[in-house]
Amino acid sequence: MKKEIIYTSKAPEAIGPYSQANKVGNMLYCSGQIPLNPQSMKMEAETIDDQTRQVLENLKAVLEAAGSSLDNVVKATCYLSDLAYFARFNSVYEEYFGQSKPARVTIQVAALPLGALVEVDAIAVCH
Repeated sequence: MKKEIIYTSKAPEAIGPYSQANKVGNMLYCSGQIPLNPQSMKMEAETIDDQTRQVLENLKAVLEAAGSSLDNVVKATCYLSDLAYFARFNSVYEEYFGQSKPARVTIQVAALPLGALVEVDAIAVCH
C-alpha cells in the first residue's frame, strides 16, 4: 500500500518535519494538533476549554481533508500539561465526540510545543 500525505490549509502548518496526517489504505494517522489558529499560526486561545476547542477544530479539519470525520476516530491520544484540566478537557471533548467515543489515552506531560495546555493526535478510518 502507498502512503498518502494529507494536507489542508484549514489546519495549522506543521511546525516541524512531519505531515498533518498520513493515509495508508483506509487508515488515517493524524499528527498531534496544538491550539494554533491556522490563519495566524499563533496560539490565541488561553483557557483549557478554548484551547481544547481549537485543537479539536484543527483535528476535525485534517480528518475531513482525508475524507474522514471525528465519528471515524478509533483511537485518540490526549496530552495535558496538567491533569487538573482533565474534567474541563473531557467536557469539551465530549461535545466533539459525543457517542462515537474512540479508545483513548490521556496523559500529563512536562511540556507541550509552544507552551500549549493540550495536544491531541488520532487514528481514524477513512471510507
